[in-house]
Amino acid sequence: MTSPTTPADRFLRGKAARKRAPRSAHAAWIPSVDRPDPVVVLERQGRDRLPELLPIRYGRMAASPFAFLRGAAAVMAADLAAAPHSGLTVQLCGDAHLLNFGLYASPERTLLFDLSDFDETYPGPFEWDVKRLATSVAVAARENGHPDPAVARAARESAAAYRTAIRRLARRGELDVWYTRIEAERLLPLLRTGRRHHRVEASLGRARRRTSLRAFGKLTETVDGHRRIIHDPPLLERAGTSDMAGLRKTFSDYRSTLSEERRLLLDRYRFADAARKVVGVGSVGLRCFIVLLVGRDAGDPLFLQIKEARQSVLEEHLPSGPYVHPGHRVVAGQRLLQAAGDIFLGWMSGPQGRAFYWRQLRDMKGTVDVASMGPADLCTYARLCGTALARAHARSGDRIAIAGYLGGADTFDRAVADFALAYADQTTNDHTALGAAVEAGVVRAVPGA
Repeated sequence: MTSPTTPADRFLRGKAARKRAPRSAHAAWIPSVDRPDPVVVLERQGRDRLPELLPIRYGRMAASPFAFLRGAAAVMAADLAAAPHSGLTVQLCGDAHLLNFGLYASPERTLLFDLSDFDETYPGPFEWDVKRLATSVAVAARENGHPDPAVARAARESAAAYRTAIRRLARRGELDVWYTRIEAERLLPLLRTGRRHHRVEASLGRARRRTSLRAFGKLTETVDGHRRIIHDPPLLERAGTSDMAGLRKTFSDYRSTLSEERRLLLDRYRFADAARKVVGVGSVGLRCFIVLLVGRDAGDPLFLQIKEARQSVLEEHLPSGPYVHPGHRVVAGQRLLQAAGDIFLGWMSGPQGRAFYWRQLRDMKGTVDVASMGPADLCTYARLCGTALARAHARSGDRIAIAGYLGGADTFDRAVADFALAYADQTTNDHTALGAAVEAGVVRAVPGA
């Protein structure tokens, strides 16, 4: 048997990757002359989505540059792929912007802070996630009216926190890294004044109340003596006969992807109702349903979300990964990246061979109100997100090699911040292009939906 690679060897391997992609090279963003029109990229993504929902997607993206960035993961993926990269692979989130971090409950009902969206997860260079996070920080800071030095600092802090956390995790053992998690109390550094204390406490309180029982009261009504999901088109529409039959039929396929004890728990619920639901920004137009299950009695509801899974926006730019089924890709990526997983996370194939994944709709999920943050609070939150991203990457990638690549100096941090500022400008230009396309009638947008 050959001896395992030592930590020193792994560290040097990461340091050697600087020859392939110098840390300072991450600062560059100059769009190529043949860069695809961002609106064309979005239109191509919209093919085979539900056409009646696409105007809602464009309307949401047209609301602001940050909203555009949220929905334009495919645009940014192509841009990141055009630049040199480190070759140090992790399981990427694929869409690590600020609002894809948040609160959720572990199976033990502890409120955690972590990544929260995995639709685009795929193996790739670690810095792609870091750059998307830093860019989202810069765009959010500008929209909040922060001065330019504060915008640059916040973007830099997200990358610095990532680097610091990876270097710390590189010194820890495997199980220690695997069990590392960020409990909600890590949000407490935001509580510098009574007003901020109230704001963050309110966020934690809202997350703890976001349960299936709470959703039951908001999303259902009594019809002929039975609780049914409300009909509120176009954002929430009760499933038609064919959709309902398809969901019931594929329920057993989803069930088979759960572990034995979780199948036993799921079997204690019965299928009561289902509806199509519009969610997010970039996801609008994908087929997404919520299913109401009832357990012990009518006062014991469980809401599950069934969401269509497509090819990750990263796949066309990276080597083939280990996933055949897009739903399995999302589920496997979430299980790998999150510190604690949803017990009802599973996947299956639906009608016409479409891939779906299942998860709980509300399990104490919550987000922090980024739009209300001043410069100091946004810096703190950016550091928290950078730390959470490093923890996630350390579970799948070679954290010691990444630590060797990043080093102890702030070279990488400053380069990523420079990129974030330049790409924030690009995002503003792309957002303007979408607005022009709407004005010209190239695409139709429904604002405010």
